[in-house]
Amino acid sequence: MKEYNFYETVKNWDFSAIKRTEEFLTDWDMIKILSQVATKDSKILDLGTGGGEKVLKHFPKVKEILGTDYSEAMIETAHKNLKKSGKTYIDFRIMDNLKMDTPKNYFDIVTARHTCIDPAQIYQTLKLGGVLIVRGVDQLDCWELKRLFGRGQAYYDKEPISKIDYEAILDAGFKEVELVPIHVREYYHTPEDLLALLCKTPILDDFSEIEPNNGQHHEIEQELFDQYVAEHTTDEGILLIRRYYGITARKSQ
Repeated sequence: MKEYNFYETVKNWDFSAIKRTEEFLTDWDMIKILSQVATKDSKILDLGTGGGEKVLKHFPKVKEILGTDYSEAMIETAHKNLKKSGKTYIDFRIMDNLKMDTPKNYFDIVTARHTCIDPAQIYQTLKLGGVLIVRGVDQLDCWELKRLFGRGQAYYDKEPISKIDYEAILDAGFKEVELVPIHVREYYHTPEDLLALLCKTPILDDFSEIEPNNGQHHEIEQELFDQYVAEHTTDEGILLIRRYYGITARKSQ
């Protein structure tokens, strides 16, 4: 699968070395919401955990956290990061989000960040009253950049990914389902910082939520990249408009 090969190559999702400034236009924060619903006794499942950086640095201290990812290389990185952290209530392992093998009625909270999900399987692994928190990349993310290159993640999808996830979560039986568009202006300090982002993420690759096997990895054309930089350089940096979405839902009777 092309996405799997891409993620196996990247291996590390720590973006701390990329210098950028963020301007949030929407007041929706996954970590803030997670901290509000979690208690010291919570069991949390984090889907698409990557190298575990977000879990290790920002998740609240609870009874148990399991981070999973489809990529063996990602989980290898996560275990290395876990060893450095010394945290004992966190574990990582390989798992396909679409073939979940976690226990039924076990977790209090499931989080999913920028990854495909099967809400029906998530519903099964959550306890009654459990909470699902999703943060995803929407179809119009980096749209000016995608339009210039004529391709990109979800570029050819007929429906926004946010709508697909929202309806699937409702269909799975969740209640109190809320969808919030998230708009962020990112200013990259140098062209090298922006290029590092594009090399590390599938923004300009033809990955689709609807047809997950059609991903095609492209080289980034220097001429088009330079054109984008020239047209979007501001006093704050090189502007990239991000469009995400947040979904919260609860498993209830």
